[in-house]
Amino acid sequence: MKRCLACDATYATGESSCPACSWRPVLENGLPSYAPELSTKSKGFKTSHFAELAALETGNFWFEARNRLIVWALRRYAGDFGSFLEVGCGTGYVLSGVSAAFPHARVAGSEIFSAGLSFAASRLPGAAFMQMDARRIPFSDEFDAIGMFDVLEHIVEDETVLREAQTALRPGGHLLLTVPQHQWLWSSTDEYACHVRRYSADDLHAKVRAAGFAIVRSTSFVSVLLPLMMVSRLRRRGNDTEATGTELNVGPLLNRLLCMAMAVEARMIRARVTFPMGGSRFVIAKKT
Repeated sequence: MKRCLACDATYATGESSCPACSWRPVLENGLPSYAPELSTKSKGFKTSHFAELAALETGNFWFEARNRLIVWALRRYAGDFGSFLEVGCGTGYVLSGVSAAFPHARVAGSEIFSAGLSFAASRLPGAAFMQMDARRIPFSDEFDAIGMFDVLEHIVEDETVLREAQTALRPGGHLLLTVPQHQWLWSSTDEYACHVRRYSADDLHAKVRAAGFAIVRSTSFVSVLLPLMMVSRLRRRGNDTEATGTELNVGPLLNRLLCMAMAVEARMIRARVTFPMGGSRFVIAKKT
């Protein structure tokens, strides 16, 4: 069901406007825009980063490893899902991986910035995309699974976003989250990426449960590479924020070696190893 952002009525997904008050999203470049006032300027991200990400993601050790982990988790914990929404889909890299792995699922992507949607729509023309504020998700009991991958750390009102995701999920639906972990890893790289916070497992778990979810699986990842990450972050402390760029932009040989390390880690996670520490945390939760 859709949820009207003007009067809070629910109505059929196929309807273009609310039958109770006639409100409808505006169209921007042919896509529905639910928060047009935020589509070009909003805190939490820089639109210039979309081009950087689009050039970096394919073949990069970190993005490839995260995609494989997401696809595995969907298959393992929500294998019968028929609909999937990615909140904060960025350039569409994750969504394209999900769509390729589950071709029969209905996939949709949202992004607060219209600049990101142009990349995503060109990468995956068959998906439904929308401009949306994650703090006001215009759906109720609509999706079998929702993903937020390195999104929550950009938003001050993260608890609001989690509650909105819970509302948008169908009963028994699954939420998949990845977030940066350990505040002691904070560096100018986080500032460059417009992060609000890095999470602890306890803090994230408490917020997820408070939003109406039961945690099905939670583990750190980027764990085997944590020592290298610690060294990289220590070197970046005190550096000029804009000069840090992205620490994920590595040479071909190092990228191959890091891919191998992440593949070993992924096999361990699939074998039910839970890492207590790591650069990121991955949580699978179920709507209660």
